[in-house]
Amino acid sequence: MPAERLLPTTEAEDLLALVREIAREELAPHAAEAEEHERFPRDKFRLLGKTGLLGLPYPERFGGGEQPYEVYLQALEEIASAWMSVGVGLSVHVMSSYGLATFGTEAQQEKWLPDMLAGDLLGGYALSESHAGSDAGALSTRAVKQDDHYVVNGTKAWITHAGVADFYTLMARTADTGGRGISCFLAPGRADGLSAAAPERKMGLTGSVTAQLRFEDVRVDADRLVGAEGDGLKIALSALDSGRLGIAACGVGLAQAALDEAVAYAKQRTQFGRAIIDFQGLEFLLADMAAAVESARATYLAAARRRDRGLPFTRQAAIAKLVCTDTAMKVTTDAVQVLGGAGYTRDFPVERYMREAKVLQIFEGTNQIQRLVIGRDLRR
Repeated sequence: MPAERLLPTTEAEDLLALVREIAREELAPHAAEAEEHERFPRDKFRLLGKTGLLGLPYPERFGGGEQPYEVYLQALEEIASAWMSVGVGLSVHVMSSYGLATFGTEAQQEKWLPDMLAGDLLGGYALSESHAGSDAGALSTRAVKQDDHYVVNGTKAWITHAGVADFYTLMARTADTGGRGISCFLAPGRADGLSAAAPERKMGLTGSVTAQLRFEDVRVDADRLVGAEGDGLKIALSALDSGRLGIAACGVGLAQAALDEAVAYAKQRTQFGRAIIDFQGLEFLLADMAAAVESARATYLAAARRRDRGLPFTRQAAIAKLVCTDTAMKVTTDAVQVLGGAGYTRDFPVERYMREAKVLQIFEGTNQIQRLVIGRDLRR
């Protein structure tokens, strides 16, 4: 039961048809096994790169698809509905490319962006630290200028693709001036002194690698500084506005997958001589799930259209992330309830969907932080 979409162009319609084909044939059949065995699907990201999906919102002259966020996010939703780890990884890669694509010089973009968008390079976003999650301005990883390079020392935490990424958009301290002393770097993923800890043992998204990232006297060439020294927190927060829309779309994709599974099960499962979807108590539950999914989708699309028009969208991105990820948690939980005992087993995917939904309320800023962002914007 694919989502009904109102797309702005026939090109976008063709693109979404291609995405659905890839999701159906190349992603969904492999998701359950890879998640069970905690295998990172690097080959799937190469496939997304070859088909042009890793760079959808970026300029064509660098190999991107030059698609509006309204279209990119709906493609991302389709990917996430088939395999959440791949959807989140795609969102992280696009966010990791944002700093260079938006704040980099023309020379930097020409040098690195084509490989990043083609899928030859997979990205990671290195902002958070164990003591600096919601309070990003408190990070302590330090970059010290020495001649034509910087020497980086510190530890990043909760980094998606840690140890498997080919580059990291790294936020590091270059001055002791609080948030104004943070700078942004495009750090190579195979540098001497850079290592990843053992992957975190997570509740869900087990096919996606998350780990600490350690910098021990890592040399980063000075031409890999993105923007000016001190611009890092500004770049990071700007990237997070767009990244939150990516996670919102992933949340809706996961909720849609759970709804589809619940409806299919309710149509074929019989009790008292009738399909259980015919019982009003269950029918109303499914109706509420469908209403929540469509409302959440409309929320992220409204924010995306503001972004595409160049309007401020920080508050709308926070609202979308909050609404869509809370919807994912509620709808996946309700899907388990529809399936009853079967939903609590690994024979059906809804138990995995429920486990995967929880982290959406946490990363790219917890949903409590989203409420702070919304409230502060209202006060202004």
